[in-house]
Amino acid sequence: MTESKSYTYKDAGVDIDAGNQLIENIKPLVKATHRNGVMGSLGGFGGLFDLSQINCKNPVLVSGTDGVGTKLKLAHQLNDHSTIGIDLVAMCVNDIIVLGAEPLFFLDYYACGQLDKHQATQVISGIAQGCQQSGCALIGGETAEMPGMYEGDDYDLAGFVVGVVDKTQIIDGSNIRANQALIGIQSSGPHSNGYSLIRKIVDETQADLKQPFDGSTLGQKLLAPTQLYVQPLLDVIRQGGSAIHGIAHITGGGLMENISRVIPEGLAIEINQDSWQRPTIFNWLQTQGRIDEIEMLRTFNCGIGLCLVIDNDQVDNVIQQLEKHQLNSWLIGQTITHNGQDVVIK
Repeated sequence: MTESKSYTYKDAGVDIDAGNQLIENIKPLVKATHRNGVMGSLGGFGGLFDLSQINCKNPVLVSGTDGVGTKLKLAHQLNDHSTIGIDLVAMCVNDIIVLGAEPLFFLDYYACGQLDKHQATQVISGIAQGCQQSGCALIGGETAEMPGMYEGDDYDLAGFVVGVVDKTQIIDGSNIRANQALIGIQSSGPHSNGYSLIRKIVDETQADLKQPFDGSTLGQKLLAPTQLYVQPLLDVIRQGGSAIHGIAHITGGGLMENISRVIPEGLAIEINQDSWQRPTIFNWLQTQGRIDEIEMLRTFNCGIGLCLVIDNDQVDNVIQQLEKHQLNSWLIGQTITHNGQDVVIK
């Protein structure tokens, strides 16, 4: 009679030792993100944060979650996973800054078929970098090795952020009126949206991602990490928050869909397309993909990653404050009385 084999978890494709080694690799990265309020250390069943350490009289917690979509496929194609973690953090913290919230802590979820310690360390290093730049602590996460769910070296990411804003200082769009100014703040590229279309264009045109492009390569331009807006916006808010009536993060849905999300009923937005210089990567995408202009505006940020609705007399002041953070911004439009369209393009 043949003796039956004794199986281990590793035989099924899950390497516990590799997972433990990954935790040891990332501990210094996680520790470097710690800020006031962090309690405990990596490896527990839950992350602890002491809200009493935050200087906020009427604290309201603000949460957000997001991923980076099929930009992950491009990272695989270029074999560069060093900045995709920055994207993950940016997509989450940029969402909550629109309410005026300061991000406090972040958690990540990394799922793969077979754990590649080097690749995972690259990804989490980017997450830690994004957290440091945003002033939030990476206090926990989950690495899930699931053979059969993912093929080869594929992996997926999700991020979760919790921030805080004083109840009296929440930016909710309720003070937006007609004839207020719309400021557009530069993006670093497509950020993390529209990549299913981007990849389709690259595949069907057989574009060489290594070709020189605008001082870099085409691949590097497409993989450029999402701009982090937290620290610049917190400075602007602290120096004149009452002048900011609404903020929109330009993500999926582009300029056409996202600005209207913060505008009250009865009002609309008028945008002057000639008021900012569109980065060359968007011109390349539109030409190569033969994309209609409206489709561009409802798919991509087209060079504007964040929009502010502010008082007209604060335009110069806000633009100057953003310049101190090496961010270009422009007066790109205004609020108007609704005339049947949520966004009017001039």
